[in-house]
Amino acid sequence: MAKKTISDNAKKESLEKPTCGIVMPISEIDGCSSSHWQDVRGIIAEAAEIAGYEAKLVSESDDIGVIQTRIVQNLYDHEIVVCDVSAKNANVMFELGLRLAFDKPAIVLKDDKTSYSFDTSPIEHLEYPRDLRYTTIEDFKKKLASKIKATVEAAKKSDYKSFLKHFGKFEVSGLQTEEISSQEYLLKEIKLLQHDISRMSSDLRRTNSIRNLSNISRELSPNSASMVRKAISELLQSGEFSHKDLAPGNQEIYAALFKHNGIDFEKFSTPKKFEESVDEVLLRYFL
Repeated sequence: MAKKTISDNAKKESLEKPTCGIVMPISEIDGCSSSHWQDVRGIIAEAAEIAGYEAKLVSESDDIGVIQTRIVQNLYDHEIVVCDVSAKNANVMFELGLRLAFDKPAIVLKDDKTSYSFDTSPIEHLEYPRDLRYTTIEDFKKKLASKIKATVEAAKKSDYKSFLKHFGKFEVSGLQTEEISSQEYLLKEIKLLQHDISRMSSDLRRTNSIRNLSNISRELSPNSASMVRKAISELLQSGEFSHKDLAPGNQEIYAALFKHNGIDFEKFSTPKKFEESVDEVLLRYFL
């Protein structure tokens, strides 16, 4: 019984902790592997825990939804966000820019191999060694934990000077909230899911077509390729199809081209050869 009480208390304490958002690289970049960034994430998480926070990537959420929406919402909502701009990852710099545009407190980190960026150089950067030497990292964790606490406390004061306030007076827009019924929410999520499935199916068809391209007949002459390409261009210009419809294997495109007067079908030995030729033109010139 005692063990259960301790476990329940620990769980309750974890749930009550505020969240420290993390913005950082997560995949290989600038010679650093994904496991290197996992180690860096662990260091930031330990420092946040010392400061009394639970650290999470801003892309993490208990809710299901579009990841970009989740990121923007968390960048706006989290009390404090730690951004590691090491290796100058484009996504990280963009998300840091959003956090600063929201006029919310942020802590910027970088390793000792990354140079300062002009636009963010006025912001204090906490620096750590890229080789993650133990003794230096232990000191760094203490500094980061202290910085998290100090930044949050400073941001609560009326005279707090954020990044934007150094440049003048700005009216910062907030995120609009919208109340919807559970049925509307489910319908919205189903539509998003359908869109994702449709996109994945299209990507899969395209990937399979690229893999099978080596098996496609190479009988298509330059004149025939030009003829098919011109017909596809005319379908796009007429508005009958858009670029998102141009997936190899799309039967609707084959059907529309079969009706097109600008194609001499005698150039193709069989309907199958014609379809393969259309796929080849799509992959070469439109995708």
